Amino acid sequence: MVADVGYGALVITFLLCFYGIGAAIYGVKKKEQSWVESARHAMLLSLPLLTISALSIINLLVTDQFQVAYVASVTNRSMPTYLRVTALWGGQEGSLILWVWLLSAFASAVMLRDWKRDREFLPWVIIVCLVTLGFFLILIIFVENPFAKMWITETGERVTSIFQPGGSEPFIPVDGNGLNPLLRHPGMIYHPPMLYLGFVSFVIPFAFAIASLVTGRTDDRWIRITRRWTLWAWLFLAIGLILGARWAYDVLGWGGYWGWDAVEIAALMPWLAATPFLHSVMIQEKRGMFKHWNMFLIILTYDLMIFGTFLTRSGVLSSVHAFAQSAIGPLFFAFIVLTLGTSLWLLSRRWQDLKSETRITSLLSRESMFLINNWLFMGILVVSFWGVIFPLLTEALGIVGDTFPSLSHIFTGQKVTVGPIYYERATGPLLAGLLFLMGVAPLSAWRASTARTLGRAIWKPFAVSLVVLVIIIGGGIRHPGALLAFWLCAFVTVVTLYEFWRGMAARRRRSGENYGLALWRLAARNRRRYGGYIIHLGVVLMALGIIGIEIFQTETQGTIAIGKQMSLGEYSFTFDKLDEFDTRDGRNVARAEISVFKNGEFVETLAPRRDFYYESGQRMTIPGLRSTIEDDFYVLLVSWEPISAENATFKAFHNPLVNWLWFGAIIFILGTFVAAWPEREKQYMPIKTDQSIATAST
Repeated sequence: MVADVGYGALVITFLLCFYGIGAAIYGVKKKEQSWVESARHAMLLSLPLLTISALSIINLLVTDQFQVAYVASVTNRSMPTYLRVTALWGGQEGSLILWVWLLSAFASAVMLRDWKRDREFLPWVIIVCLVTLGFFLILIIFVENPFAKMWITETGERVTSIFQPGGSEPFIPVDGNGLNPLLRHPGMIYHPPMLYLGFVSFVIPFAFAIASLVTGRTDDRWIRITRRWTLWAWLFLAIGLILGARWAYDVLGWGGYWGWDAVEIAALMPWLAATPFLHSVMIQEKRGMFKHWNMFLIILTYDLMIFGTFLTRSGVLSSVHAFAQSAIGPLFFAFIVLTLGTSLWLLSRRWQDLKSETRITSLLSRESMFLINNWLFMGILVVSFWGVIFPLLTEALGIVGDTFPSLSHIFTGQKVTVGPIYYERATGPLLAGLLFLMGVAPLSAWRASTARTLGRAIWKPFAVSLVVLVIIIGGGIRHPGALLAFWLCAFVTVVTLYEFWRGMAARRRRSGENYGLALWRLAARNRRRYGGYIIHLGVVLMALGIIGIEIFQTETQGTIAIGKQMSLGEYSFTFDKLDEFDTRDGRNVARAEISVFKNGEFVETLAPRRDFYYESGQRMTIPGLRSTIEDDFYVLLVSWEPISAENATFKAFHNPLVNWLWFGAIIFILGTFVAAWPEREKQYMPIKTDQSIATAST
């Protein structure tokens, strides 16, 4: 009964999408606002209906309704309640339900805003949101339905269907398969929802951009409406990526936080497109420039969001993050082609209208710096995109070789992948360029900036950063790449703090306030600017963590007996004991205890372990971890003698500075909150005509 209610709510929502799209189009053509309002109500009604569907699945998950195929695939009786709830997004079908529910929530929130000033946008925003929602509902209802049940036919064949086939009987397993062991972690609570929040939030600015193109309203109003929507979407996606990195660090057992996995990159690419968009829209608002570019960037962000969802769910990529092989791949591909083609066609129609009369007049101006910033981000995006699709292209070319044997010597069919070295070498110089621009751009002037004026503004921070570099060299660091990276971090930090000081001192001179109050009020009146500076400081701290682990990480592996020691740099540890036991939730746990010493002094006892899940036959490695602000000592239990447990193989990593990555992420998030915090919107003042001016003067 619960499954039928949830399925029925999905079908009604799907029909509402068709009605809302039709009503909005009819209202525009006939210029009848009542039809547009009806479409808006249809959009609003989708949220309670999809809430019913989501709650229905959660009810099925927590009550062990294993006759539902999705429930049997992602839960079992031994799982705790919180994991059963999070299993909503632990599989293909349920994650799509979360996707559409979140989209409906965001779209409904937009529908509740005051549309008096922007009424011409309303029908097209509704249409874009409902088309996107309708597409995902097609995937759910017709391909990946979470309410489908299992049946046994008269011939003994097991089938999955919403409705009972003739002559069949319900099939109810005794227990379910349970979640993948990698997903049985507290990170399952927050990482996927944050990524989905980031993904679906970008639908809103895209919808307003399309509405602007359709209506021909080529001013920056759509950007001002969606500025905070975009910032929050960007923040949600950034938090999702950071939480995913921490989850990987804790669970995957590779000693790092980012492996350039294809699905990781699929989630990163929309963020890489949205970041230059957030920078360049400031130029459009201030100088009326980059209108074509900003439209292209938000279109690209939307389609990369769809593309990332496609890569994760189609099964075309082999990844620890990807879902199983699915038939939804061609539908996703068709939708990407349709939306990208339609969006670019609309952009081409308004190309002349979007031209700006303002031009960049100086290569050292702030506008130019922002443009170079955009190019660097796009360079990283191109590198990432090529690395993801290259294996797919080589596989596709192999199909050509199989089809045409005469070409088989050219198209071998061997699937070729690229590894972390490709990404690191290609993106490293681009990231260094971005850090350098973060230091230079705040000191460059708008419109016109010369080498002399920029040099006058930059020499003091530059000199201080060189002093920091000398101190670092004096500390014994000689690695050229590390010295360059540390200097860039020092330069950006000094420039950013210098900007805070200059603004604070200027306000104190004008107002007579003390320094603390002057800084507080300065940031409150310029939240976007100073929030951005806080974000830059967070990026610098994160960069320190990346430098530490990428350049200075060391590792070792070896087999030792109980009571013996293993060393790595200034750390060593003694193997004390190993216990192996079964747990109530169906695991076999091998848990070692080791005593860790630093420079010969005892610092902590760690317990690395290996969990084996009987139901799925899968293993999970949980590291023993000693964390300080200076470094992490990270130990993995690789193997052991199962009977005597007197010898075990360990792998140890020393990760200097890695915790600055997580600390910097907190500062990064704080800065985004400051920048996105709503301000009182200025009253809209219509532009006065000559006649109105004359009347007023009279």
